[in-house]
Amino acid sequence: MTPAEARPADLFIIGGGINGCGIARDAAGRGLSVTLAEMNDLASATSSASTKLFHGGLRYLEYFEFRLVREALVEREVLLRAMPHISWPMRFVLPYHPDMRFESDTPTSRLLSLFMPWMKGRRPAWLIRLGLFLYDHLGGRKILPGTTTVSLDGTPEGAPLQERFHKAYEYSDCWVEDSRLVILNARDAEAHGARILTRTRVVTAEREGDLWRIETEDSETGDRHTHRARMLLNAGGPWVGEIIRGTVRSNSREGVRLVRGSHIVTRKLYDHDKCYFFQGADGRIIFAIPYENDFTLIGTTDADHPDPSQRPECTPEERRYLIAFANQYFRQRLTEDDVVWTYSGVRPLYDDGASSATAATRDYTLKVDTVGGAPLLNVFGGKITTYRRLAESAMDLVAQNLSGVGKGWTAGVPLPGGDFPVTGFDAQVSSLMGRHAFLTEAWARRLVRAYGTEAALILGDAAQAADLGLDFGATLTEAEVVWLMDKEYARTAEDVVWRRNKLGLRLNAARIAALDAWMAERRRVAAKAAE
Repeated sequence: MTPAEARPADLFIIGGGINGCGIARDAAGRGLSVTLAEMNDLASATSSASTKLFHGGLRYLEYFEFRLVREALVEREVLLRAMPHISWPMRFVLPYHPDMRFESDTPTSRLLSLFMPWMKGRRPAWLIRLGLFLYDHLGGRKILPGTTTVSLDGTPEGAPLQERFHKAYEYSDCWVEDSRLVILNARDAEAHGARILTRTRVVTAEREGDLWRIETEDSETGDRHTHRARMLLNAGGPWVGEIIRGTVRSNSREGVRLVRGSHIVTRKLYDHDKCYFFQGADGRIIFAIPYENDFTLIGTTDADHPDPSQRPECTPEERRYLIAFANQYFRQRLTEDDVVWTYSGVRPLYDDGASSATAATRDYTLKVDTVGGAPLLNVFGGKITTYRRLAESAMDLVAQNLSGVGKGWTAGVPLPGGDFPVTGFDAQVSSLMGRHAFLTEAWARRLVRAYGTEAALILGDAAQAADLGLDFGATLTEAEVVWLMDKEYARTAEDVVWRRNKLGLRLNAARIAALDAWMAERRRVAAKAAE
């Protein structure tokens, strides 16, 4: 047992997604000793498979989730200031057509059916404009521009769309690199003293009086370790229910509803940098979003996913659904041949008894269990946009059960690499290119988008590309991979090309295999040197 393991931690967190890492960062910065264990790579499940948006959730207004929407809208600008490298404003174009419909089970739809039965489920223009007015004003915007009405006739926004669309509403939301957000929170947690254990599975967790006794197993070596903590926090995401019932063996009746969201990535479908918000004949919505410069991201679906151990995949039916949905809007018809990649994630929503996966609440729920001794905090649901507020709410509950919890501190504090103004991205790119003449603009922009001001640390005093070591393709160099392994917990090529970046879209299987072999050898050498 190491000295760190011998001393009880204040807080032991199960789960290395955005909720777990966000809470670890907040708790460590308040002076608590924190250990976090993730059974796979950080952000390896839900937190790397989102639609990549910081958004208030425009459609949640139809479910009257005003508190959730307001909190998310306020957070958009807080987060933009804290991470201007991995998040940025985007404009969303919502084409309007008189035939648009509500989902039949939304509270708004039921209310209109009661008082305006002649509407027959239609989504009138005045109601959309009212929703966008609320969206503009609930969160007290300071950075993002408000809603405007735009013409789709002879404009760049209308060019990719079918001729039947003439008018659209344009509003603001934000993009975020979801998996990088998780990594940066973990790094900042570690900088404040937290222990971040990846590829570490929690085997058992048992109360021993006023402490938790936690057994972990290294998923690669099989080594087992014992940890003790004053409080246990279950941020297991899709596995939160299994941890309650199996790992902790609690009698809690709280349940989780697993909802799969699938996405397709196609070749680039249009030239401008705005997103589309499409409404279907069934009342559901999807987004079409510019992605990684040369692609378009389309999603998401909502389907129940009963087994967290079953890897989520975009089913053929979901792929066809998204293609058919997009084809209701785009002028050029999409086919399955246009799809270059798909991904799916499972959202662990609090089971509120909703009639459908789409209607299930996206709000988070925190439950403390003190039966039997040491406290347990279970985290259900949540959205990437509100992860920081979720962490603050969790810490309020931690403070009710543990002494020595400091004050909140994360609002407005930049994440690693994010210490520059929201409007300063282009200046960062120019500065980096000025110091390293061999960089192309695309290369420099990719580095600043990923690492912000820390891109300069990765490049060091390199005067030519060869100074960065091996070239793995698509501007990925040995210097960057070393940074990712030493600073950002990456162990495999998959960690690098699908979570630390999306260069898997540009690298072929042979190059990815070569990268994986190089990383494995570097780890082997490092392990042998440490013996």
